Amino acid sequence: MRLLLVEDDPMIGESVRAGLQQDGFALDWVQDGRAAELALQTNQYDLLLLDLGLPRKGGLDVLAALRRRGDAIAVLILTARDAVTDRVKGLDTGADDYLVKPFDLEELAARIRALLRRQSGRADPVIKIGNLSINPATHEVSLDAEPVALSAREFALIHALAARPGVVLSRAQLEEKLYGWGHEVESNTVEVYIHSLRRKLGADAIQNVRGVGYVMPKPS
Repeated sequence: MRLLLVEDDPMIGESVRAGLQQDGFALDWVQDGRAAELALQTNQYDLLLLDLGLPRKGGLDVLAALRRRGDAIAVLILTARDAVTDRVKGLDTGADDYLVKPFDLEELAARIRALLRRQSGRADPVIKIGNLSINPATHEVSLDAEPVALSAREFALIHALAARPGVVLSRAQLEEKLYGWGHEVESNTVEVYIHSLRRKLGADAIQNVRGVGYVMPKPS
């Protein structure tokens, strides 16, 4: 899953980026409100991590503009403003959740997973498709109740497909789920991971829609 972090404090930004990338998320980081708006207009993200006290354009203004144009991306506010009125204003402006600094990175990751579940219409934290189970919190995958060892990139790819079964994702969309800015992506990267996943999970686990992309079929 690809996230956008908007945070002007370099120490916090580096810590969050390192922690979430270690947790398997692809993450881009900008440090002011204008850069955030440009990133949101030119890239597709699954979730926005938004500080409020930003240079050039405040976080609440970024959020309000986002909602005015009908963008339904999940938004988690990260801020040092801990007054109830600030939390209420942020949520009423369109945020989905609110986390006050300083925060624990494990709690941040858990809140991100909860918001992504809500976005995909799931209540169960474990994704189950037929005889395949995927746990985003622990990165554990099992097939017929037997554990399957996956690399971090393999897990990110199967998670992206399993989160939206029946929906075809193009190679470009899958690359965006796997890599943030600054990562060089080879032309056949997605195909290599797809081949490996089919070998581990079965040839029919991921289907190719010729000329369009890849899909994890819904169980019949």
